[in-house]
Amino acid sequence: MKYVRFCSPDGHVGRGILSGQEIEELEGDIFSQYRLIGRKYGLREAKLLPPCEPGKIVGVGANYKSHLSSKHMDPPSCPRLFIKPGSSVIGPDDRIICPDPAHTIHFEGELAVVMGKRCSKVPEEKALDHVFGYTCINDVTDRTMLEEDGQWTRGKGADTFAPLGPVIADGIDGGDLILETRVQGQVRQHMSTSDLYFPIPYLISFISTYMTLYPGDMIATGSPVGMGPLKVGETVEVEIQGIGILKNKMTVKEVKP
Repeated sequence: MKYVRFCSPDGHVGRGILSGQEIEELEGDIFSQYRLIGRKYGLREAKLLPPCEPGKIVGVGANYKSHLSSKHMDPPSCPRLFIKPGSSVIGPDDRIICPDPAHTIHFEGELAVVMGKRCSKVPEEKALDHVFGYTCINDVTDRTMLEEDGQWTRGKGADTFAPLGPVIADGIDGGDLILETRVQGQVRQHMSTSDLYFPIPYLISFISTYMTLYPGDMIATGSPVGMGPLKVGETVEVEIQGIGILKNKMTVKEVKP
């Protein structure tokens, strides 16, 4: 199924299940127990929001074999982790805000794992039992800030730097999905998640050894070869097989008089 959060034309915010061009609203917690309440909305009349509100997004750097080989990098001995805060999250069709037009901003299309159960020190063979589903994420990155700071918090955690959506899809194999990223309609990334250096079960087990993952938390699994600059005014689309298309345009931060 494909789970969404949405805002109706009258301002009502709800959760639902997307089927074709129709959203059927649900009541309750998608991670524990819910029921469909019979109210339906057309996809064109409702605005899709981020499909959930993660407490934290754990990012993984340099985790595609193709990316490592293209940069002539030695494989890391363990996953290289960073955190994107919940305040960086935006939804489908929301604007990515460039903090400074002089900065170099990169798009990074990725598969995000959405946790469905509390997860702490979970063995690799049981890791997928804790997964609720998968969504698209664009790990937007300010490369100028990364170079200035020598670490990743500011450059990856700025407001609007974590577009998510359009849905959370369950019942799909996160280890074998085609990911494609397009800028202005031109393909920049095209790769299967089977190219991940550290596979999803290993990532969940490794991360949960050090920090507890809760329902709704996400793991951004890394970005394949082809990530690159995004200019103000350009539109970026992250499409993943079985999930859909996450589309966002980058604009400049407005300065109020």
